Amino acid sequence: MSYHYRHPDPDALRTLLQQVKSIAVVGLSPNPSRPSHRVAAAMQGFGYRIIPVRPAVTEVLGERAYPDLYALPVKPDLVDVFRAPEHVPPLVDACIELGIRALWLQDGVISEAAAERAAAAGITVVMDRCIYRDYVRLLGS
Repeated sequence: MSYHYRHPDPDALRTLLQQVKSIAVVGLSPNPSRPSHRVAAAMQGFGYRIIPVRPAVTEVLGERAYPDLYALPVKPDLVDVFRAPEHVPPLVDACIELGIRALWLQDGVISEAAAERAAAAGITVVMDRCIYRDYVRLLGS
């Protein structure tokens, strides 16, 4: 699938990853074999605070889980999305309402219209990329 959305350049991505301290992971699975769990565990290992966002789960990776972005007790620096593309527009609405400044849509999560709307609201958006892979590529392991 091709799309026209432009990602931040490598320097901007590096800066983003260096400035972010907390990551709300939407769709974080408690199952260690799932990509969301492996990526979040790796990012946690790199020193980020992971905030699981998944209904019907109380805890993932030793952190309390929340049913949605509105239930978070703190505003995360970045929202990382492991959900199907049709779930992205309401997540963008929540990010805009809550003043969240960065949104990362993982591999295969493509919602060009939602990404453009988020960017127009001043949110830094990365789409269809793996935050772990970019972290390793840009900042080393």
